[in-house]
Amino acid sequence: MPAEGDPHEGCLIAWPTREDLWGSVLDRARREYADVATAVARFEPVTIVAHPGAADEVRAMVEADVTVVEVPIDDSWVRDSGPIFVVDEAGGRAAVDFRFNSWGERFLPYDKDAAMTELLLSRLGVERLPSDLVLEGGAITVDGRGTLITTEQCLLNPNRNPGRGREEIEAELGARLGVSKVIWLPYGHLEDEHTDGHVDGVCAFARPGVVVIQSCEDPAHPDFERMRSNRAVLEGAVDARGGGFELVELPYYPRVEVGGQMTTVSYLNFYLANGGVVVPIAGHDLDDEALDRIAAAFPERQVVGVPAATISYGGGGVHCITQQVPAAGG
Repeated sequence: MPAEGDPHEGCLIAWPTREDLWGSVLDRARREYADVATAVARFEPVTIVAHPGAADEVRAMVEADVTVVEVPIDDSWVRDSGPIFVVDEAGGRAAVDFRFNSWGERFLPYDKDAAMTELLLSRLGVERLPSDLVLEGGAITVDGRGTLITTEQCLLNPNRNPGRGREEIEAELGARLGVSKVIWLPYGHLEDEHTDGHVDGVCAFARPGVVVIQSCEDPAHPDFERMRSNRAVLEGAVDARGGGFELVELPYYPRVEVGGQMTTVSYLNFYLANGGVVVPIAGHDLDDEALDRIAAAFPERQVVGVPAATISYGGGGVHCITQQVPAAGG
């Protein structure tokens, strides 16, 4: 599996569908998804996966030239329910179709999302590599050189792969994604109840050897000790090639009101596009400071903030609603 920062052929985004999740903010969610698609399209081609009959709505709302593919879907978190692309030594491309069980049977029904990858890959003409491991793309981050980071909170949760321990999970990750080193952080965010603590809310590779991590400066915050524990693991870890990590901290926890409830927006849930970083922002005083910190970590990329408070209300961020398609031959 290439690193997210490696060259892309394009990006996949799925269109918001589940009315019982979004409720009264469904239209706001679609507006934010459209704005994310427009932002990503500044850097690379975007394909939007939409439920049959939604293509005209997508094209009317997205202010960019995007491709729309109609495939039956239940929801709009393509990072988790969609394909995970891999390349071979010759640059040939395929995609792993891990099992999807809606984050431990949390949202029903999910049969369309579970079947989406096979249908989509058939439409895209990409070879499908099936796996019986339950895995969401938001549960992992890789450096493209054999190292993968995940969280125990998610991947060892019995609602994913009951009866499978670390060694068996690591073996399947190695076989399907070409990784030889798995680093297990203890935690995701405490309030990340939708995904059971996905790593893409607390940690991301900027490039090999450099990791952006969520930190917490308030000792009274419920994530304070959790994020300290994650940092301690990374400080003592080495990657697949034996090198340590430079850590870039993001100590921000902006909270805003959406749909009658307070929601935390994770700046770390960003997407690395070709030459860009598309970052969720909250309409909060911390936005500019967070964007500056991310820009310092990616001096060679253009940083673009996109309002994503409603996406956060739904359970994710910019990274959760996108999936990179690596360039063939890369």
